[in-house]
Amino acid sequence: MLEALFVPSIVVLHTVLAHPTPRQRMILDEVIAAATAVVTMTQTARSRLLDIYGTSPEKVFVIPHGAADYRVAGSPAGNAGGPKVLTWGLLGPGKGIEHAIDAMALLRDHGLRVDYQVAGQTHPRVLGRDGEVYRRSLEARARARDVEDRVHFDARFLGAGALSHLIGAADVVLLPYDSLEQVTSGVLIEAVTAGKPVISTCFPHAVELLGGGAGLLVERQDPADIARALRRVFTEPGLSARMSRSSGDLAPQLLWPAVASSYRELASVLTMTPAGAAI
Repeated sequence: MLEALFVPSIVVLHTVLAHPTPRQRMILDEVIAAATAVVTMTQTARSRLLDIYGTSPEKVFVIPHGAADYRVAGSPAGNAGGPKVLTWGLLGPGKGIEHAIDAMALLRDHGLRVDYQVAGQTHPRVLGRDGEVYRRSLEARARARDVEDRVHFDARFLGAGALSHLIGAADVVLLPYDSLEQVTSGVLIEAVTAGKPVISTCFPHAVELLGGGAGLLVERQDPADIARALRRVFTEPGLSARMSRSSGDLAPQLLWPAVASSYRELASVLTMTPAGAAI
């Protein structure tokens, strides 16, 4: 389809694998060759295209993943029952929720009461293949760690209003993902634009976005490191407020209107550039 087009084309890459299979590499190479311009959502993904795939730098543009404006939800004013930690998004193996549950048990052992909310449906592909096996294993883990009263699961699809309320009530957003490949995370963008302190494992997008102070990075599959980071946010004077301010500084460029403006500017450049000329 791309090769048949007579108009400029923009290809947006949500994921750029560092270790593609030969077939994945072949397909992406052909897509890039046929596109007029390629958009990645992070600098990490752009660097992978240049270093691994040999793409021309003039062809690759970075426009971030956008987010709705959840800032109006505000900050929680002292949650009853203790701080609230939130993870949301499609559920499935690799999300690292089991390590977060273990961290909740460690916090309990240190005398810190934390409520952990896991919101989101099981990923459709996971549901079709395995049913609710992963979710059930997480519920069993919470019971085995004696934190079932502190770990809450919501398997509903949440509309914008319900999600805004959920994010607004959270004190911290936790992303305990296992993956080292993830160069784009919509949930991470939404958490940052909402002004929430973020604790995340060191996947590429989190390293890039949180490095300025909007979050704390922890080792993957390390409940003790997650628990230490949560204790810091809840007990270190001023830390949560500083993280929220850093998130607020990033938000304007990540909201959908700013992202749409960047795509309009790129499209304008492409339509004014003669065929075959460098962008």
